[in-house]
Amino acid sequence: MDSVREAFKKVGEDINSNREEISYLKNDLEEIKSNLTKILGIVGERVGKKIIKLKEKTFYNESETKRKLSDFILSAEQLSMGPKCKQFEKEFSEFQGRKYSVLFNSGSSANLALIQALLNLGVLKKGDNIGFSALTWSTNIMPLIQLGLNPVPLDISLKNLNVNSEDLLRSKKKLKALFITNLLGFSGDLDRIKKICKERKIILIEDNCESLGSELKGKKLGNYGLASTTSFFVGHQFSTIEGGMVCTDNEELYDALSVVREHGWGRRLSERKREILKQKHNINDFYAPYTFYTLGYNLRPTEITGFLGCAQLKYLDEMVLTRERNFLRFQEVVNLNPDLIKIEVPNMNRISNFAFPLVFRNEELFEKYKKKFSEVAEIRPLVAGSVVEQPFFSSLKKRGENYPNAKQVHKRGFYFPNREDLTEAEINILLDLLKRDY
Repeated sequence: MDSVREAFKKVGEDINSNREEISYLKNDLEEIKSNLTKILGIVGERVGKKIIKLKEKTFYNESETKRKLSDFILSAEQLSMGPKCKQFEKEFSEFQGRKYSVLFNSGSSANLALIQALLNLGVLKKGDNIGFSALTWSTNIMPLIQLGLNPVPLDISLKNLNVNSEDLLRSKKKLKALFITNLLGFSGDLDRIKKICKERKIILIEDNCESLGSELKGKKLGNYGLASTTSFFVGHQFSTIEGGMVCTDNEELYDALSVVREHGWGRRLSERKREILKQKHNINDFYAPYTFYTLGYNLRPTEITGFLGCAQLKYLDEMVLTRERNFLRFQEVVNLNPDLIKIEVPNMNRISNFAFPLVFRNEELFEKYKKKFSEVAEIRPLVAGSVVEQPFFSSLKKRGENYPNAKQVHKRGFYFPNREDLTEAEINILLDLLKRDY
């Protein structure tokens, strides 16, 4: 009997011991559950937090534009380049204040076509020195390299991120042309640059892909040089999904661009000009439509590009004004933050800001703000950073050449969204991020 009592006592002790262990395990589980809840809450907050995108939608007034585009595609008799492209060229010329516009399938194609047309006309010759902005896009320089020209980088000013007259005057090489970039909606002192180019017989052409609608001293950017290019890529101020344009007041260049765009033949020229070419080269009517008079490519847009251009152009002034209002609000806060280098654009009376640039005084600040911004907003290097730091240009960079301002932007700069459809809540978030942490 005593042995039975001892056995029951032992069982009771074991049960009490197990209860204590279960109690400890329960506490441990509650702690694990609590920590897991916190972790999941943080993850959920991060996942659920909306990133402010550089580009939210493909089109302005998107639903209506897509519906009209669908109707157009269903009803159009022709979708290859035709009357809609011609209409868009005409309307864009009126907007830009230029005599002629030639539509292409991209802004990069527009750059290529412009350089090829100038070579075809003999305005440029292989081996000529062509100045370009060190802070720009790759396909501004690549056509120069591909077509046998000598690209000459020019440094930019930190005050407006563009080539200014003093940067041009510092160049030691004799330039035949200057392919200047109007970056992010800003420009340098283009009026002064134009005067220097005229005095030195330098052909001035403009990359206006990021500054459509901007004005300097009452004159639209893109109207200072012999010609200008622009892009209608979906990420830009004005979208036809893909597309680009060259604008000029020079009729001979306009014709040359039309020929370059389509294989080097002359189908888009006036009847009189086609007849002159036929007689010059002794071409009969049968072969004339398939005669290639000079070097060219297939850089044609489609009627979809033309339709979208016409549809979106009516909103462009509104989009530009909204981007300018946003820019001025951001700039006001930046001017109060000593961590940042201020953007100075005093002579611009319209700023079609592509995205808002930030350049920091040192790399520690750059990393700090980059981390802070990237948690809630899409950011990226300024354009693509200094193009002379890119691998494709490394073999062309001469020893001893230095572009310190472009390099500083490359190492210490990024930009964040400035869209025409930013909400007030998104703008306020970005304004808070711009404030200095004390």
